[in-house]
Amino acid sequence: MPPPGSSSPRRTRPPPRQRSPRMNEQGAFEGGWADTERRPPLQAGATYAAKRRSAVSERFPGERVVVPSGGLKVRSNDFDYAFRPHSAFVHLTAELGTQAVPDSVLVFEPTGTGHTVTLFTRPRSPRDGGPDGAEFHSDRRYGEFWTGRRRTLPETSAALGVEAAAREDLERVLRGRVPTRVLRGVDAHVDALVTPHARADAELDRVLSELRLVKDEWEVTQLRTAVEWTAAGFQDVVGELPRAAQLARGERWIEGTFNRRARLGGYGLGFETIAAAGAHACVLHWTRNHGPVRDGDLLLLDAGVEADSFYTADVTRTLPVGGRFSDVQRRVYDLVHAAQSAGIAALRPGARYGDFHAAAMRVIAEGLDAWGLRPYGRTASTPESDLYRRYTLCGSGHMLGLDCHDCAGARLETYLDGVLEAGHVLTVEPGLYFQPDDLTVPAELRGIGVRIEDDFLVTADGARCLSSELPRGADEVESWMASLR
Repeated sequence: MPPPGSSSPRRTRPPPRQRSPRMNEQGAFEGGWADTERRPPLQAGATYAAKRRSAVSERFPGERVVVPSGGLKVRSNDFDYAFRPHSAFVHLTAELGTQAVPDSVLVFEPTGTGHTVTLFTRPRSPRDGGPDGAEFHSDRRYGEFWTGRRRTLPETSAALGVEAAAREDLERVLRGRVPTRVLRGVDAHVDALVTPHARADAELDRVLSELRLVKDEWEVTQLRTAVEWTAAGFQDVVGELPRAAQLARGERWIEGTFNRRARLGGYGLGFETIAAAGAHACVLHWTRNHGPVRDGDLLLLDAGVEADSFYTADVTRTLPVGGRFSDVQRRVYDLVHAAQSAGIAALRPGARYGDFHAAAMRVIAEGLDAWGLRPYGRTASTPESDLYRRYTLCGSGHMLGLDCHDCAGARLETYLDGVLEAGHVLTVEPGLYFQPDDLTVPAELRGIGVRIEDDFLVTADGARCLSSELPRGADEVESWMASLR
C-alpha cells in the first residue's frame, strides 16, 4: 500500500499511434484528421418547410418536380458574388444564409402515394484520397480550406428534415421517362438534363410563387425580425447624419451605416440600399449613392435588412438632413403621409389588392389638384391615377417576403387583381417625385422627392404595421430625430 497522504499510481494507456500525414496523388493530405461530425438539431423553420413540400406534392401527383438552388456567379475573375439560393428553394427547405450550398437541387420523385423528396447537394470536402480528394486544399470555389466548412450529408438531413444525397448522383436520378417539371433558368446544368416543357414548367413557377402569398406564423416571425433590425438601421443613420453632411460622398456614408447594421443583425441586405439626398430622391431606384447629404435637403432612405432566413424588410423614410422640414418640404411630405394613411385604411381581408393604391392616389390627385398641378387634361376615358402619373409613376406597394418584390410569378387573378386575405404581407409606399428639370411645377418644388413606406401583415380584422416603431408624421419624425441626436 502507498504511504498515507499519497495517491495511488495510475496506469495510463499510451496514446494511439498516429499515421503520419502524407500528400497523395490528388494533392490531399492524408491522415491526421479528427472526426468532426456534428449532430445539428432540426432547424426551426424545417417543420413549416415540410408542409410546403407536401402542398407541392399534392399539386403535382405522379410527376417529378425539380427545384434548384442556383449556383455561384462570377463577380470578377476568380471572385464570386455572395451566394443566395433561389427563393423557391429556400421556401421549400428553410435553409439559412450561412449554411446555403451552391448547386443544390431539391427533387420530388413520384411514388404511388405522393413523393419522396431528396436534397442533392455538395457534402463536405473529402480529406483523404478519391477523385475529389484535392478539393479541400485546391478548389478555390468549393474547397473548405478556401470557403469554410459545409455540412455532411447526414448533418444536412438532420438540420432540414429531408433526405440528403450527393450532387454527383443527380444526373442518374433525372433519367427515365417520368413526367418532369423544372424551375427553369436557375441552374443551367439542370436545365440541360431535362427536356423543357414550356407550359408545365411555367405552371410550376406560378405555383411556387403563389404558395408564398400567404405567410405562415414562422414566416411572419422572420419578417418581424427583419423589420426590427431595419428600424435599428434607420436609427443608426439618423445618428450619422451630421457626419454624412460633412462628406463629399455623404450618401455612401449613409449606405455604409445601414449596411453595417444589416450584416450585424441579419444575413445582409434585402436589396441595394437607396440613400438618395436632394434631387437624387426623384430617382426611384437610386443606388449610385455618390452624392453629398446637405443640411437643408431631404434624404430618402429606402432600405431593408434580410434576416438569416432570407426574409427581408422594406422600409422608406424621407428625413430632413438638418432635423427640420422647410415649409415647402413639409407641404409635400404631409400630402404623401395623408396618401399613405388612406392606403393603410384600405387594408383588410376581402378588399381588392388594388384598393390601397387607389385610395392613396385619390388623396394625391386631390392634393395636387388643389395646388393647381394638372399636367394632362382630363378626358372621360382618362383614369384618375394617370392624370398625375408624371409625379408618382409607380404603384403604391407590393407583396413582401423572401423577395423584396415577392411572389412576382403569381397569376394576375391571385395577386394584382386578387383579394387580400389574412397572412398576406405587403408594403404601402406612395410617393411624389418632382424632377429638378420639370417645368410643369413651381421652381420651389423641383428636386423634391418624398416616399414613405411601411410593412403590413393582413390580419383577420384589418392590418398590423410591422414597422410601427418608426414614426411617420412630420412632427413625429422631427421629434424622433432630435431625440437620437
